[in-house]
Amino acid sequence: MLASSTASVAGMTNVVGVIAFLSFVSNITGHVATLAGKITEQDIGEVYTVLYWLFMFFFGAFVSNFIVKSLDYRSTYVAHATPIVLEIVILLGVAFYGNDVGSMSDFQREAVTGAVLFCMGLQNGLVSRISGGLIKTSHLTGLVTDLAGELSDLLHPHVERTRELKDKIYIRFTVLAFFIIGGLLGGYLFGLIGMTTFFVIPFILSTILLYDIYPVLLHRLRKWWTA
Repeated sequence: MLASSTASVAGMTNVVGVIAFLSFVSNITGHVATLAGKITEQDIGEVYTVLYWLFMFFFGAFVSNFIVKSLDYRSTYVAHATPIVLEIVILLGVAFYGNDVGSMSDFQREAVTGAVLFCMGLQNGLVSRISGGLIKTSHLTGLVTDLAGELSDLLHPHVERTRELKDKIYIRFTVLAFFIIGGLLGGYLFGLIGMTTFFVIPFILSTILLYDIYPVLLHRLRKWWTA
């Protein structure tokens, strides 16, 4: 549930980021290539911009892991929910601040792009940690590579078709599908409501939090009712 829903958020955020800020925001692979190109061109201003973006994604993943490590001893739910809450707050800020994206300066647009990359780092770091490195919801290059290898194992006559292998393939297909669905939804919504789409993304993330805590709340309500 967490992997698929956050993958849809990553897909939606990436498409909206491309349309609104003219930059990919769900991963940094392309930005590394851009950095090399800008260094070659000796475009120092753009080099600093891309380095800032790379750092923000890295820092988001760092903060996510640090938060989980710091809070896990108290409550696993709180530890996992805190990075998502932080992501919600930042994306709401992006929605308010970026509402008039057309009038933004290049500096403002680059700063907001960095904030969104920080959010994707938070999300990617959280899901990667929870899944033990199995899933990275915003990084499809590695996902497709792993999926190809696992499908090869599944079809190979000398490889045992274990339940674990089939589960991994199912999870990766699910994440890929939800990323695409999120991207399609993001593009469609942006065409209808523009930057207001960034209010929809925190709503989806809030739904994820409520979905996880709902059984706990229901259990406590039943205990209170029968007490």
